Amino acid sequence: MAGLVTRRRTLALLGASMLARPLWAAEEERPVRFGLTAVVVRENLQFFERWRHYLEQRIGRPVRFVQRRSYREIMGLLQTGEIDFAWICGYPYVQKREPEFLELMAVPVFMGEPLYSSYIIVHRDNHATSLPDLKGKVFAYSDPDSNSGYLVPRYLLTGTGALPDSFYRLTFFTYNHAETVEAVANRVADGGAVDSYVWEFMAKTRPAVTERTKIIIRSQKFGFPPLVMRSGADQELKRRMQAAILGMREDIDGRALLGELSLDSFSQANPALFDSIRAVAQRMIEGGKP
Repeated sequence: MAGLVTRRRTLALLGASMLARPLWAAEEERPVRFGLTAVVVRENLQFFERWRHYLEQRIGRPVRFVQRRSYREIMGLLQTGEIDFAWICGYPYVQKREPEFLELMAVPVFMGEPLYSSYIIVHRDNHATSLPDLKGKVFAYSDPDSNSGYLVPRYLLTGTGALPDSFYRLTFFTYNHAETVEAVANRVADGGAVDSYVWEFMAKTRPAVTERTKIIIRSQKFGFPPLVMRSGADQELKRRMQAAILGMREDIDGRALLGELSLDSFSQANPALFDSIRAVAQRMIEGGKP
């Protein structure tokens, strides 16, 4: 009788462990979802496959990149926990959230510094040399939550005494900095506002497009679009992902990937790096709708 009871207990414990293990295993195998936005040129699918594999090896979990058309969509996925990491823009990063659900993970270092600018571009045959020359023309913005592609160009326009909402004959959003460059190069728009990193990246990889444009304004420099992590994500997972991103400059595979992105490295940064974006946003709010 005692032997029967022992066997039953053993079977019960074995059954419980078999039920529990799949839950643990499922968590370990659940893909880590990483959001991508217009701050990075996304057309090179083979690159992202290699980067995904690189991160998987270092965090010990499957990784899936999640692409959405707008910053707002990616921010929504971060808020709901549908993604845990993302490469976003400085403007959505500085916007006030209650409660806060983001933590700064890393900032790219581009051409020796964690900074970039907004470029105002026109077609190379366009005689415009300043924003006033584009009055009554067609202008391409990238995204309503973009710093370089919306906030800064509107701020620069107010500096001329113009009203952004009535200055141009027509404005539209491309939701992709590369498409803004293409719109100007193809004369779909007379002018456009674009992330300096994306334009410079395209100048190396797609010079036939950028050579049909010219830069008429380079804004002041701002904190480079950051990589962020969701505050509520697993602490160990956040530690592993941050270590993998920051450690890319330390090994040959990581440096090769950084080279393909035209970046020097990913580095840690103080949130104060983005104070200049916050200041521009506040001035626009005080003076009217951004």
